[in-house]
Amino acid sequence: MKKGKFSSLTNLKMARFKKLNIVGVTGTNGKTTIATLLFRLYRKLGYNVALVSTVENRINEKTYKTNYTTPPANSLNKFLQKAVRKGVKYVFMECSSHGIHQKRIAGINFTGGIFTNLTQDHLDYHGTMDKYAKAKKKFFDSLPKEAFALSNMDDKYGKYILSGTKAKKYFYSLRSPANFTEILNTQLIGKFNKYNVLAVYATAVLLGAPKVRIKTILKSLEPPVGRLELVESKRGSLGVVDYAHTPDALKNVLETLRNIYRKRKIITVVGCGGDRDKTKRPIMGKIAVDLSNYVIFTSDNPRSESPKKILKDITSKLVRKNKYECQEDRAEAIKKACDIANARDIILIAGKGHEDYQILRKRKIHFSDKKVLERFLK
Repeated sequence: MKKGKFSSLTNLKMARFKKLNIVGVTGTNGKTTIATLLFRLYRKLGYNVALVSTVENRINEKTYKTNYTTPPANSLNKFLQKAVRKGVKYVFMECSSHGIHQKRIAGINFTGGIFTNLTQDHLDYHGTMDKYAKAKKKFFDSLPKEAFALSNMDDKYGKYILSGTKAKKYFYSLRSPANFTEILNTQLIGKFNKYNVLAVYATAVLLGAPKVRIKTILKSLEPPVGRLELVESKRGSLGVVDYAHTPDALKNVLETLRNIYRKRKIITVVGCGGDRDKTKRPIMGKIAVDLSNYVIFTSDNPRSESPKKILKDITSKLVRKNKYECQEDRAEAIKKACDIANARDIILIAGKGHEDYQILRKRKIHFSDKKVLERFLK
């Protein structure tokens, strides 16, 4: 995505959206889960609700396909107009660093903002972690004083992100004194999801929902599509599909699987996107090999880059060559993982999650990790 001049929503256009309570979610990981859970929670609370996310845009039960985490300003403007016409009261929106930097959300009068965490990603665009953090911080700097700003105190950027905001500051934490430290019952697994669910609970409380109702509904909510989705086989091996495409997300998912399935081997299929942050490739490779019993590195939207070159970057610093292999064809990589898996093994297919396509040079072909995995597990 190229830098340059970007269009934004003007304050005049946004005035019509004052009826909406709009909450923005930003951070490296967890945005989709938090925004989607908030959407589902508020539907169960009986409200008309809209969702703007990486996976889909929604107004109540109607789905609108999207190609962006945060849509361009004009598309976002039209979607919010539609939400107003449909009587929507709450909008939960992912705010990507690209979307913030390119002023796609400029002019929106947010009711609140949520910061999840900040780990390495998008350095191909921002250049440095400092600039990446400043892009996230800019969102909170622009919040009005009537809004709330909710941040993860346990993340090293948690306090910095809110340091310039005029909004009311709140923090959530699993290990430090904070405004929100609740222990909540949920179907979601993993420590990272404890943070996600706590952020959802805190947001709903700040928006005025009854605490007892929030806790009751949270027990019933399932994770979004492509987030630790399980695919079972008749012979006992277990497939897992997850969107983890950053070093931190991959580490979190693998550690979660190792903690839950302590005596089971993990076979991981993972790659890195082309034309994106190259510095994270060897980091992803090391995490996969260190936390898996065996790894098959493969293609993940190579775009204009050579898949061989991407795989070479991923494996460039690996020394334990008996723990991995490379297979450019993603379907073949998934097939190989299923073929070598024993009865109780875990097969993690990481990186694409909900995506139903592969980008090969200028071609965008249909490809679903979950469907391919289901086919070979049978």
